[in-house]
Amino acid sequence: MSFVIVLAALAFLMFAAYRGYSVILFAPIAALGAVLLVDPAAVAPVFTGIFMEKMVGFVKLYFPVFLLGAVFGKVIELSGFSESIVAAAIRYIGRSRANAVIVAVCALLTYGGVSLFVVVFAVYPFAAELYRQSNIPKRLMPGAIALGAFSFTMDSLPGTPQIQNIIPTTFFKTTSWAAPALGVIGSLFIIVVGLTYLEWRRRAAMATGEGYGTELVNEPERVESTHLPHPLLAVAPLVLVGVANFVLTRWIPDVYGTSYTVAPDILPGVHTPVTTTIKSVVAIWAVEGALLLGIVMVVLTAFGRVRERFAVGTKAAVAGALLASLNTASEYGFGGVIAALPGFLVVGDALKSIPNPLVNAAVSVSSLAGITGSASGGMSIALAAMSDVFIKGAEAAHIPMEVLHRVVAMASGGMDTLPHNGAVITLLAVTGLTHRQSYRDIFAVTVIKTLAVFFVIAVYYTTGLV
Repeated sequence: MSFVIVLAALAFLMFAAYRGYSVILFAPIAALGAVLLVDPAAVAPVFTGIFMEKMVGFVKLYFPVFLLGAVFGKVIELSGFSESIVAAAIRYIGRSRANAVIVAVCALLTYGGVSLFVVVFAVYPFAAELYRQSNIPKRLMPGAIALGAFSFTMDSLPGTPQIQNIIPTTFFKTTSWAAPALGVIGSLFIIVVGLTYLEWRRRAAMATGEGYGTELVNEPERVESTHLPHPLLAVAPLVLVGVANFVLTRWIPDVYGTSYTVAPDILPGVHTPVTTTIKSVVAIWAVEGALLLGIVMVVLTAFGRVRERFAVGTKAAVAGALLASLNTASEYGFGGVIAALPGFLVVGDALKSIPNPLVNAAVSVSSLAGITGSASGGMSIALAAMSDVFIKGAEAAHIPMEVLHRVVAMASGGMDTLPHNGAVITLLAVTGLTHRQSYRDIFAVTVIKTLAVFFVIAVYYTTGLV
């Protein structure tokens, strides 16, 4: 019965997300409903002592990353830099390689720190124009955007500032550059297999004479590609974020050492010393510093374009960051409660039956990401509940924490893009397409991404590369 309660809570949250209800509201309802069935008297104490503690702890650590990432994406959009990058990619890669163009642009933007939701809005008008002029069926477009924005640059490539690559750092005491060789190998697997699939789908559709399509909805206005910033200037902030992230990751420990204490003699208002363990926050500080530098560079180099819409644009970015971070934090609190239930011991015992620690972590994270429809949410639930198990298993098998980090991060972005995933729903809504028209290709990318996780595990055991 206790196991059924856990499954029911997970199924309820998945159903609520699929129906479009707010996870912020329904995650505590699902968690506390499960507690009610186990011990009604424990509902209030669990809400305060576990759910809210976990939720607030997540916001404390990660909200600045969400906020700075959203603001950076917004100023990139307001400055016209994103439009310039897309136009340059079309010009230099060529319209005949439409899928490669869209994947490249989405990848560049997301690896540069732009939120994948922002990328969807920024790229769609240009993707629609490109597909229209190339007479490629519009229904194939979401698959290309998903491959570029929702896959390898989200969690596979080392150094990516996306939240899915940052969350594991606090659990495994790693950096965003963990396991660079495996990350690059996994990314190449996704790119090659993904583009091969998309090209096969394009040729098959065009061989039947199917064109761009008619009676389409939410068609964008024709893109105006004149008077755009120079593409090198547009790319510069993205490069700066990547370089700064790399440099700060190595510079911060040199400056602060292993820990740093703020004592009352430095700040008289601090009554007791505040000590921070640097290893647990270096990745977060590095990404925050890099994004802040990127924002400053965009504002300075495109002040005229950004100034008029900066106030309105950043308000929208802040609202988006609040919603995204609280959604994930609520799922994190849900995971903390579920992990405390007796029924979760059954889940833990079942997962322990998987002898390989990397496969164990990959299956656990990927399953929960699929159930919740969220890479960061599923990862948060899994790590909140089972990170100790993952770490002990990896240490017993002499597996570096960097490898565990990369496997967990990649697994989070595997089965997360099931139909109820928020990014998938947003992508289809923006492009004016339906699940029936376009989800097949998104799901193919999901399968490819999931296979890449196990491919990377096999590479590690075969070669020992990290």
